[in-house]
Amino acid sequence: MIKKSTRDSILSILKTSLRINKKLNDVFKKYEISEQQFNILRILRGQRGKPSSLKTIQKRMVHLMSNTTRLVDKLILKDFVSRETCKFNRRKIDIFITDKGLKFLNEINPIIDKSEELMTTNLSEEEKNILTKLLNKIAV
Repeated sequence: MIKKSTRDSILSILKTSLRINKKLNDVFKKYEISEQQFNILRILRGQRGKPSSLKTIQKRMVHLMSNTTRLVDKLILKDFVSRETCKFNRRKIDIFITDKGLKFLNEINPIIDKSEELMTTNLSEEEKNILTKLLNKIAV
């Protein structure tokens, strides 16, 4: 039989995850963007002007089951990213973040940062570090 502490731990993680997702999604909704689209923009910004492929983006996504092609298409419609044929290999598609996408991230990042700070305000820096280590130890 499962230990009560095991079940309580898992339930606490699940409930907390749902509350965190709800808070962040409320922010994303105001900016008409999804969490997955935001994640793609951050991945592309991290490329520092270098191109990325759909495969690379997919590997780095928080939600590994995301339909990356569809998400990139939506970001192209918002002019947040561009898609170009690689100059050296016409079979390869390069994806870049645009200036508009960078500007958007600069606008929304402080709001996301503040939300994350508010969610963890009851934890000391040491507790945040311990929490991260403990969560990373969970075998999934």
